[in-house]
Amino acid sequence: MNPVAPFPLEGGCTCRAVRYRLLTKPLFVHCCHCTWCQRETGASFALNAMIESDRVLLLHGELNVVNTPSNSGLGQKIVRCAKCQVAVWSHYAGGGDAVSFVRVGTLDHPNHLPPDIHIFTSTKQPWVILGTATPSVPEYYARDDYWPPESLERRSALLAARDGHRSPAYRGADGSCRTGAAEGREDRRRSSLRRTCVPPQRCR
Repeated sequence: MNPVAPFPLEGGCTCRAVRYRLLTKPLFVHCCHCTWCQRETGASFALNAMIESDRVLLLHGELNVVNTPSNSGLGQKIVRCAKCQVAVWSHYAGGGDAVSFVRVGTLDHPNHLPPDIHIFTSTKQPWVILGTATPSVPEYYARDDYWPPESLERRSALLAARDGHRSPAYRGADGSCRTGAAEGREDRRRSSLRRTCVPPQRCR
């Protein structure tokens, strides 16, 4: 990622009904070339900024959470604007609601978060030419080999949360825990907050 990116960063959907803010830099930025990401985005790859969900501030708007199949068989939850249906972030099974994979293209200035690594390049499109400045791996990777020390420490904090209370799915501008319109009922919110916080292991 850009070491001089001016955090916080803001972004949102196409219709502007949903606006959010990344309070800090993400843990890591994936450029994923797997065929599942290609199909879900309709593009050659997906660019996702992995960040703790309590560092994603929902400024305004209603969200729908769409449960979607995944290559792992564990599924993912794609969080979309309830009005225009643009995806703003996802939750994968590994990290659960505690980790958000924010769609970098929905940021107002996506140039601030270039990829830290290209993953699943074994299935990238042949016309996508990768340089040597950014690491690339044919499938997934060993986290300790690529993540910066600060991000590894933050991951350790997520692991420690398993022994205490887990982080809220994300926060509204008023500081309240928010989960989106599709899971916005109080009983589902409570169930969501009880889920174990496990950091992501794979893209899918």
